[in-house]
Amino acid sequence: MTASPTLDPTVVPATDVTPAAHPTHAGSAADSPWWRHAVIYQIYPRSWADANGDGIGDLPGITARLPYLRELGVDAIWLSPFYTSPQADAGYDVADYRDIDPLFGTLADADAMLARAHELGLKVIVDLVPNHSSDEHAWFRAALAAGPGSPERERYMFRDGQGESGELPPNDWRSVFGGPAWTRTVDADGTPGQWYLHLFDPKQPDFNWEHPEVRAEFEDILRFWLDRGVDGFRVDVAHGLIKEEGLPDWEESQEMLGGADEEHDERRPPMWDQDRVHEIYQRWRRILDAYNPVEGDTVDRNRDRILCAEAWVHPQERAVRYVRDDEMHQAFNFDFLTTQWVAADLRTVITSSFEAADSVGAPSTWVLSNHDVVRHASRLGLPVGSKRPNGIGIGDPQPDVELGLRRARAATAIMLALPGSAYLYQGEELGLPDSTDMPDEYRQDPAWERSGRMERGRDGCRVPLPWEADRPAFGFGPSADTWLPQPAVYGRYAVDQQEGVEGSTLELYRALLATRRERALGVGSFTWVEGYGEDVVAFVVDAAGERTLVVTNLGTAGVALPEGASVLLSSAPLAQDGTVGTDTTVWARL
Repeated sequence: MTASPTLDPTVVPATDVTPAAHPTHAGSAADSPWWRHAVIYQIYPRSWADANGDGIGDLPGITARLPYLRELGVDAIWLSPFYTSPQADAGYDVADYRDIDPLFGTLADADAMLARAHELGLKVIVDLVPNHSSDEHAWFRAALAAGPGSPERERYMFRDGQGESGELPPNDWRSVFGGPAWTRTVDADGTPGQWYLHLFDPKQPDFNWEHPEVRAEFEDILRFWLDRGVDGFRVDVAHGLIKEEGLPDWEESQEMLGGADEEHDERRPPMWDQDRVHEIYQRWRRILDAYNPVEGDTVDRNRDRILCAEAWVHPQERAVRYVRDDEMHQAFNFDFLTTQWVAADLRTVITSSFEAADSVGAPSTWVLSNHDVVRHASRLGLPVGSKRPNGIGIGDPQPDVELGLRRARAATAIMLALPGSAYLYQGEELGLPDSTDMPDEYRQDPAWERSGRMERGRDGCRVPLPWEADRPAFGFGPSADTWLPQPAVYGRYAVDQQEGVEGSTLELYRALLATRRERALGVGSFTWVEGYGEDVVAFVVDAAGERTLVVTNLGTAGVALPEGASVLLSSAPLAQDGTVGTDTTVWARL
């Protein structure tokens, strides 16, 4: 744990500090379904643990390491795709939704992983990629072979081109990964043919979700995995399935992840968040609800199968439409992830998040890192106000490592105190930074080449985990091979360097998760604390008959705790005078 910084002599007093008259969020019942308050840990299978020594993480590696997550204190795991895939986009280009890619193992390995997770009391959520398939999917191969006007092509978004001989794309849409969102086919006789839509890579053709066969196929895929025992699905690009009729031009660029931290145009892009997408999820919800166990006349809500939307949608009022009570259970709260390290901004986004989710009776979710963004231990080490980068590499502005970790620990302590559900990304509990000095020749994210090498992409947050500092590949597997190079500094973050070490980031996470559970913070009511000033985020969570005060200091003056407050834990040591230092979060019993 880093030492406390030198503070201004001024101390923000606590004499006039008091909770607001009314809570911002009323909380949930103590016996609420598990997903309303769960902490869910994302595993990126390629980078979690390698059992066979080929340098790529696999399902047996995950199974072997699951006890670590039970000890960490999470409730569930979410796995990024492990399906059969040519791996053009790290598995988000699926060739077979009902089988496991040999890189990761077999269906039997998946069954063993599910059984072991359930044995340990961990629920398992798997990724579902419905917006697009791989161009090596049997349906797309059949579509290319069948030609224009065929029923096979109706399952995808094939269109004739514009121009005298169809030489121009059907519209001006751009790919999220850069370049045009259309690729032209070549007919059997070698002449140029129709174009197909891919909002991402050309090897990821978009499905036509107006087609009943596409809808029926995915409903069957849901049942296939539910029958094998999965506890839910994280739905990739959930806002992209339905496109506006006629595919009108859209002159705006497609930023990575929707440019979620930019100013938002009042117009809705014709490829995102179309109203009729909700009818798809209403059908899916009925399928999942049918799997809920019923004992007598009672449904066991702690065994609910759930849906979580990855939907980069603005404003929040539209985003929460995905979690109305007949659609998904959760949606990622990306507004929280993209908020700057500014107290006023944090207060605003937390309030608006509760208000939006409460308006439809859903839990808010909280997340700071995932496989698509720079880890928050690095992101928060950049100057406040910096544009959120899509990857950091050699020659880019580099984060302040110590500052980033200190702020990351404080931010996590805010997040895990907030009522609702929280998502953790593998390795954040170790304080892992992004790999920001990875040589460009190792990069595999398609965003790197498709953007004309303008965006480094997501490889930096996907580097294999360090488990043991003194072993080859830091204990990632039995060999020294890793599919992406690990920075030398990862050794100091290895699990075996932090277990049992007071003040380590791993032990902080374990303490946060244990205290969150003990004090039922996930179902509590939330009330802002007034009187601290503009550089402080302070609130009270009331649950299980206990009141927990949370104070985060983003300013330079020390912040005093109220008289009688008993410190439960702190993201960094308190100052010598007992005040909360800069970039520190404290949980205290009132």
